[in-house]
Order: sequence, then C-alpha cells, then structure tokens
Amino acid sequence: MSTLYEQLADSLAQRIRDGHLQAGERLPSVRQACAQAQVSPATVFQAYDLLESRGLIEARPRSGFYVRKQPRGKAPPAQAEPARTDSTEVAISELVFEVLHSTRDRDVVPLGSAFPSPTLFPIERLARDGARAMRQLAPQALTTELTSGNARLREALRSRSVRQGLQVGPDEPIITNGAMEALNLCLQAVTKPGDVVAIEAPTFYAALQALERLHLRAVEVPTHPQLGVDPDGLAEVIARHGVAACWLMPSFQNPLGALMPNARKQAVMRVLMQAGVPVVEDDVYGELHHGSTRPLPLKALDREGLVLHCSSFSKCLAPGYRVGWALPGRHAHAVHKLKMMSSLATSVPSQLALAEYLEEGGYDRHLRQLRLTLADSLAQLRQMVLRHFPAGTRVSRPEGGYFLWVQCPAQVDTLKLHHQALAHGISIAPGALFSADQRFRNAMRLNGGHPHDARVAQAVKWLGDQARAAMGA
Repeated sequence: MSTLYEQLADSLAQRIRDGHLQAGERLPSVRQACAQAQVSPATVFQAYDLLESRGLIEARPRSGFYVRKQPRGKAPPAQAEPARTDSTEVAISELVFEVLHSTRDRDVVPLGSAFPSPTLFPIERLARDGARAMRQLAPQALTTELTSGNARLREALRSRSVRQGLQVGPDEPIITNGAMEALNLCLQAVTKPGDVVAIEAPTFYAALQALERLHLRAVEVPTHPQLGVDPDGLAEVIARHGVAACWLMPSFQNPLGALMPNARKQAVMRVLMQAGVPVVEDDVYGELHHGSTRPLPLKALDREGLVLHCSSFSKCLAPGYRVGWALPGRHAHAVHKLKMMSSLATSVPSQLALAEYLEEGGYDRHLRQLRLTLADSLAQLRQMVLRHFPAGTRVSRPEGGYFLWVQCPAQVDTLKLHHQALAHGISIAPGALFSADQRFRNAMRLNGGHPHDARVAQAVKWLGDQARAAMGA
C-alpha cells in the first residue's frame, strides 16, 4: 500500500511524463497543492522531496519547485532497433567473461557491473539473523529440506507472492542458488537441444549464456526501450519459427530498463496462451520500482501454468548469498527433478538468514529506502551522460532498476570503447554483450547503482570525451 505522499508524487510524475507539466514550469505552491490534493503540508513536502530525488524537479531558493530542464534541451529517448528475423546459434560466453572479470577489480569504476553497491544492503543484520537461526535449527532439517528449500523461507515467499496476486502451487516455490539457477532449470524443463527460444532484443546476457549451454537457438523479438516486447512481433516470431519457449523480463528489463505496461503484458499473455508456449519470466528487478506500486508480473496474469516465474534476493537485499526461487507452474515437478540432479540444494545458512530477516519485518522499509537511493542515483547518472556525451546520444528513462541504456551515434563502437575504458580503469557493458550475434555496437549499459563520487563523474566525462572523439574520426 503506497503512502499519500507517494501517490501525490506518482501523480505529478505522470503529468511531467505526459507533458502536462513542461520543463521549467513551476509546480503548485505547497499551499495550493494542499488545497488541490486535500493533504497536509508535510505530505506535499515529502512528495516534492521524492520527485527531486528522482531528478524530475528542482527547488529554487525563495521561488518554489520547478520541473527540471534537461541539459542541451529535451533529451532524445532511447529507441527500438530492428530485431533479427532468423534464428541463430549463440556464442557469447567469452565476451561475458571478459566484462564480468573486469568488474571484480576494486580500482575499476564499476559502470559495467550487474549489481548495485553492496553498501546499500543490511549485511550485518543478515549475518546476525543467520547466526541466531542456525543456533535454533533442528539437525534433521539439514537433510530433509535439501531440494525444495527451507520451509520457513518458502512460506515467507509464498505469502509474499500471494499478496502480489500470483498463484502458488503446493510444490512452490522451489529455492535455488540465485535466480540464475532458477532461470536455467526452468528453461531446461521446457526445451530440448536444437529448440528455438524467443528472446528480447537486446536481452540479458545470462539468457544468451543459458541458450549457449543448452544448445538452443535464439530468435529476437522487437523490444522497445520504454514499453518492452512488442506483442505482434512476438506472435509473428512464434508463428514463423515454431518457438518452444520464451525468456522475457517484463519489469525493468536488463539492459534497457523497460517496464512493460499492464495492457501490453495482457496482450503478451494472450499470444502465449493461444500458441501454448511457456515463458520463463525473469523478475529480479520487480521490487526496485521507483514509483509507489510494484509492477504486475506476467505470473499474475497466468491461469494456465505457462509462466515459469523466477526471482532472487541478489539485486534487492543480499548479493552474494545466492538465494533465488522459482514458481514454475505446471512444470514444477520437472524443475524439482532437475534441481535434484544438478546442485541438489541451496546453502542452508543463507536461507535461514533470509527467512529470519523476512519474519522479523523491515524488508519493505529497506526496499523503500533502496528504491529512493537508486532512483536518485540513476537520475544523477542520466544527467551526467546527457551533459558529457555527444549530440544525438539517446538515453533511456527507466522507471525502476538501476541501469541506463545509452545509444551513441553510429560512429561510436562501444566494444572498442570497452577495451579503451578498461585500460583507464573504467568498466562498461558494451551493447554487443546483449545480442546473440554481438549487435548493438553503438550502445552500452551503464550501472547507476553505485555512489556518484568524483571517480564516477570523471569516468562518465572520459567516456563522453571518447565518444565525441569517435565522432570526429
């Protein structure tokens, strides 16, 4: 349930996005806003503070609050690029390894990292909760709950999922070693080697790695940087290629940051149900919305068990604990078997620490603070990119998560820029990382989930300077 100030902030944010409140326009005074919305001055101040943290408005001394102007005028939004029309084999692992390895160095500015800053998470409290829970653990639980997962954690996740509108079967959730194991097991449960899998264009590189490992072929579906997968494009791909399964990230897609509107999610589900095609849903960023309401997962619209829903705590609470889960619907039995044959179990201490933390409360308070921090950080990063990158650069405007998708002019080769940046102690995720055939060569994904200190500011300026230099080459 969102608070009054969050509701007011979301309403004003929507008016800004729709153009009803223009850049440079003054917002209603606190007194006017109180009268219009029938709320207290404290509520208005909280709403304006929230909008300011999101980078949508700015306070001017003795003047009031104004819609923030974009540097160099109105920034062009990121745009969709044509997807491949044929299926292709996948060979991406070497480039993925190279990029991920670069982010392990503490001296490297982690703009290419897939994780937010570890300083944002309650690590000490989780450690205390884990130690306390282990002391109380019945010894037999170490072996009786191996494959499905700890009963306390499963119940906490089941309750939370039901409150979000998801249907949860008696054998769900299945606890896994992070979301990656959940996603891989679910994909394996609904495919066989040689099958064609529909993916977003661009898509999360881990999806490409999973397809490569399982000897599957990829076919791309047109994906809009703000709206996500095109339902008509998905229907055409399914009809043309005999798709066995889909892998989609409807909420704050990595790398685009796209949030699929509910109407589009419903249209996607109609396409999938008509064709009888299962979909592996990656929902690891769903809790990181910048507004007051959690986006609706595809799983909440599923009445036939076609959605294999996967998520984890790695991006929002406990990176490194490697605890995720799957709600595989009608495929739960198959996923259980695959889990038993692969890793067998997920770390018991990690599960217990998270179960204890969720039962004690405070998770939603942590999430609210985390969302505010990430929204502010992402807005700052976006402003820096717009300030320093060459004219014609297109930048996404995500409503959640912590990634920016930056499309440079065609002359900029971000794979080349990636290698140059590493030599200067800067990591980026080049666009080639997110395509089966290493397309999107003029784009990059930047991580806005780390504190924006002088190192980050200097790194973004350096990247912008190099992009400008490439324009002149």
